[in-house]
Amino acid sequence: MDPKLLELLVCPVTKGPLDFDRDKGELISRSARLAYPVRDGIPIMLEGEARPLSAEEVEQMPPRTPLAG
Repeated sequence: MDPKLLELLVCPVTKGPLDFDRDKGELISRSARLAYPVRDGIPIMLEGEARPLSAEEVEQMPPRTPLAG
């Protein structure tokens, strides 16, 4: 995922920041507890396509790291 693109994208539900999970190919919205799929390098930013995250999944995530400016 291009870091510049990640800086521009926000969660369509909460307008909060997103984290990229490279292993799962998902953009994570901690505030909405949703994981948006990335297919063929294209983020699918539709709430209906997002996977709900369990409280346990959110708790196991590493702390957010700010993007390099």
